[in-house]
Amino acid sequence: MGDYSKELLRSGIIEAKAGSRETARRYLDRAIYMTSSFDVLAEAWFWMSEVCNDPAEKRKALENCLSHDLRHARARRSLAILDGKLKADEVINPDRLPAAPEGLRNADAQRFMCSKCGGRMAFAPDGQALVCDYCSRGQIVDANMKDADEKDFIIAMATSRGHGRPLQEQVFHCTGCGAEFILPPKQISASCVYCNSPHVVSLEKTKDLLAPDGIIPHAFNQRQATKLLVDWVEGNNIQPEKKVELPRGLYLPLWTFDIGGAIDYTYEIVESENEIFMGRSGQKKVTRHSDQYPIMVDDLPLPASRKLSAVFLKLISAFDMKTIKPYDPRFLANWPAEIYDVPMADASLDARSQAYAKYKRDLPHLINSGSIVHMSSANLVVESFKLNLLPVWMTELPFDGRGHLVLINGQSGVVSSDIPDKAQKQEESENGGLMSFLADLLSE
Repeated sequence: MGDYSKELLRSGIIEAKAGSRETARRYLDRAIYMTSSFDVLAEAWFWMSEVCNDPAEKRKALENCLSHDLRHARARRSLAILDGKLKADEVINPDRLPAAPEGLRNADAQRFMCSKCGGRMAFAPDGQALVCDYCSRGQIVDANMKDADEKDFIIAMATSRGHGRPLQEQVFHCTGCGAEFILPPKQISASCVYCNSPHVVSLEKTKDLLAPDGIIPHAFNQRQATKLLVDWVEGNNIQPEKKVELPRGLYLPLWTFDIGGAIDYTYEIVESENEIFMGRSGQKKVTRHSDQYPIMVDDLPLPASRKLSAVFLKLISAFDMKTIKPYDPRFLANWPAEIYDVPMADASLDARSQAYAKYKRDLPHLINSGSIVHMSSANLVVESFKLNLLPVWMTELPFDGRGHLVLINGQSGVVSSDIPDKAQKQEESENGGLMSFLADLLSE
């Protein structure tokens, strides 16, 4: 009976692809009636939606499909188009991804100027307000906003945004002085090179990049960041070889993924036969069983920029992800922010692989069954994601013949670098001393 229902489904799909809607409906109706398999039911209802003209019938068929397989990607994509969350012309062929655009791109940007005196506004490193550089007028940025929304993974993967990377430079037209300038590579915020007014690109209006969903605002200023740097250098007995540059504040991109589904596994149980016959013990019996272990991973973090990822990765655990606010371009006024160069599609594969590796290691300790002989990640799925901007202060320490990257967590103040541990134990030399290279950082 199972093979017969699959054959009916196969015939229905063939007729649907050939454009014979009525014939396809008859085959699919029969397949639905004959089968008890959730997989066949889900696929049959999806193809039933493909041959329906009425939007109400199409929605009902898609909902029936998802009731049998909540992770059915094509049904979720079709329902998103029906709901207006996804435009049909934005859906790409996964086998033929569009080529990366070349040359310069015109981009819309928002300009932040004081409504009272016309001076430039900058986001103050207190996580609260925009402040005018001239009249000190403040503009509160609501700190009690709702949590940042997560995006549907299936919808994003259906468009070029889920696969794109920022290979173009972006050209801005400043509404203040009329000049056009190019945004620094891999940034989404900058100041006009002529009138110095801050601009933030509106990525929502582009078709090849995903806009940020959440942000943790900077919590302290450059002087406080410098004090943290000096304390860290002194505490680790590091001897800089020349003058250290002041820390520069910026935002770095971070992907977070929610992963669900289940891990399929097969295990063996050894059963011994206790009967003794003719002085010999009974033989051991080995039986195999299959089961699923439900998976739920919330906000698995992955750096979205390759350039600083090794050091940035050390800082991620020091951020309080529960404080992430919905993205607002006002937070970036006068603060540079990097664009991600790791496409969401690539990052999702890494996230899924990390989640599977963790459960593959831990699963034998989480279940009370016998010995696991096989695991499968076939039913492990990425359900949603967010693109977040996290605050850091960055500088370099001249040490051991080269500059070593140092990042300071802009929320908690935790410091991280690429200096090997053994190098941090180097004692101060007699000439000059440690603070001779850092004293001017804290001077007025």
